[in-house]
Amino acid sequence: MAAYCCEACGMSVGRMTCGKCDADLVHSVLEKEDGSSVHVSKCPDGCGMIKSPRCCGRDMACAA
Repeated sequence: MAAYCCEACGMSVGRMTCGKCDADLVHSVLEKEDGSSVHVSKCPDGCGMIKSPRCCGRDMACAA
């Protein structure tokens, strides 16, 4: 299970699950064509992915 924490305020997010199959989402990084990267949370069963959570106007850090 991936855990996300806001480096600015300390808010954290724990268990996130897939709405289709109830599996725990796992942290991953997508590499974009321009060389930048995007942090995402993916369903391990292939149902899909979401952008990782944000807090205080920035991406939360993952402590997977």
